[in-house]
Amino acid sequence: MYGVGEKTAPQLMAEIGDVRRFPRRSSIVSFAGVDPAVDESGKHISKSNPTTKRGSPHLRKTLYQIVCTYLKKSPTDEPVYQFLDKKRAEGKPYFVYMTAAQNKFLRIYYARVKECLIMASVQEPSES
Repeated sequence: MYGVGEKTAPQLMAEIGDVRRFPRRSSIVSFAGVDPAVDESGKHISKSNPTTKRGSPHLRKTLYQIVCTYLKKSPTDEPVYQFLDKKRAEGKPYFVYMTAAQNKFLRIYYARVKECLIMASVQEPSES
């Protein structure tokens, strides 16, 4: 995937492990701690929530490094950068759009890895 290099790829795989242990993409986002916290009580609904920061700080650092690569290279054809740029254009604060981009990257990563695993299991020759 774009933004993942020789050093960040092993870090990403080591921190996440097998993606099949996450039943849905929201599970992997929660595991990384880049999901917004819930702040609701009665009629009060918060408009801006901090991230939960549960899970691995090493994974969050790796995701931050990957998103920084998107910022430096500005690949206009990449969906993560398009999302990041849209959030910046909306006037969101730095850490808000960086965390949102990390969340987006993880969701795409999850889908692509799951797709590869499904294709690999379909193409495996059966032992008879």
